Amino acid sequence: MSELTKLLEGVKVEWISLDEISELYGGLKGKNKNDFTDGNAKYVTYKNIFNNNEVNFDTLENVKVLPNENQYVIRYGDVLFTGSSEIASEAGMSSSVTKSPDSEMYLNSFSFGLRFNSEIKLIPEFTKYLFRSKYMRDAIAKTASGVTRYNISKKRFIKLQIPIPFPDNPEKSLKIQQEIVRILDSLSEETNQLTAALQKELDLHQKQYNFYREELFTLEGKDVEWKSLGDTEYFKISAGGTPSKTKIQYWENGIIPWLRSESCNNTSIYKAKDFITEEGLNNSSAKLLEPKSTLIALVGATIFKTGFLEFNACTNQNIASIKSLNTQLINDKYLFVYITSLYNELKSQMKDYGMLNLSTLRQFKIPVPSSQEQERIVKILDDMDAKTQAIISAIKKEITLRNKQYEYYREQLLTFSY
Repeated sequence: MSELTKLLEGVKVEWISLDEISELYGGLKGKNKNDFTDGNAKYVTYKNIFNNNEVNFDTLENVKVLPNENQYVIRYGDVLFTGSSEIASEAGMSSSVTKSPDSEMYLNSFSFGLRFNSEIKLIPEFTKYLFRSKYMRDAIAKTASGVTRYNISKKRFIKLQIPIPFPDNPEKSLKIQQEIVRILDSLSEETNQLTAALQKELDLHQKQYNFYREELFTLEGKDVEWKSLGDTEYFKISAGGTPSKTKIQYWENGIIPWLRSESCNNTSIYKAKDFITEEGLNNSSAKLLEPKSTLIALVGATIFKTGFLEFNACTNQNIASIKSLNTQLINDKYLFVYITSLYNELKSQMKDYGMLNLSTLRQFKIPVPSSQEQERIVKILDDMDAKTQAIISAIKKEITLRNKQYEYYREQLLTFSY
């Protein structure tokens, strides 16, 4: 008999409507922008709730609350919910208050709180898992409605039912909740450790990769030529474009990949999220680019970041593409790794650029060693990347398995349906 079977064997569970055992309360009311500039009290933000299944007390923000104000105060054991989202499946995300606030703490106006009656003994460590379970998330999503933004209907929400183990025996109820929490905490910790190991591996790889790349591009005393990207004999540079969003025929059923600047992340690019039609391509400044083109973001959060295009695609106007016109002299992949190596330098000189444009980009100079040296540099960096990716893939596979195990146990334990 498995541990799970033993744990759930003989557990008496009642599914009880929230309106029978709890009440809802709202967030801050009557506040303006100035109240959040020099606050005397703490409040829980929408993002804090959305990102954490238990409130993160380290990321509370300040708000001004006067002594005579009629505001709801958050208590230990409350469960906080986001009131809306752009998609129904993300509305009503929950976060439990698992610590007693050391001072009065309030809730942002875009959320609401749930407080259980005193006779119901549900520990917050249990509710932090309960309301994030797939069963409850699906049920909560059904209480949301809207078009461009989905809002939780509190009338429907308060009618949801939740499982209460041994509701007539607080001691037994507490024991089973604590055991469920122990199992889920253990599984979560294993996943967190693997995720930390993955991040450590990524950081180590990046440091090692950057070190060797800097060494490989130390060119003093080496026989190299310098070519300007503006030299049309050797390079082709162009920017992309965006077909009109008001012309549905430019986008609907499109099959031509179209990339935004967020695709540039100093790595190879293998797929696109957006697609345009041939008519959209022909009626815009978008251009169909060849594989092995180097992309570089011209503006925004990814400015100076690159991408190595592995397929035919178009880009928007915030991306420039660079292609070698003489691949026997200048290897396309070498061109990509060198321009990528400039990222930190360009980022540190951000004030000198503000944004990139084609004129500025054409002034960049590229060192061109022998074709054999270019191939050697590319091979060393590609081999390093391949070895690290193999390790990362194995860790990700293990994380996926752990997550599936965690989700299986969570759903069985929180629906008591083994």
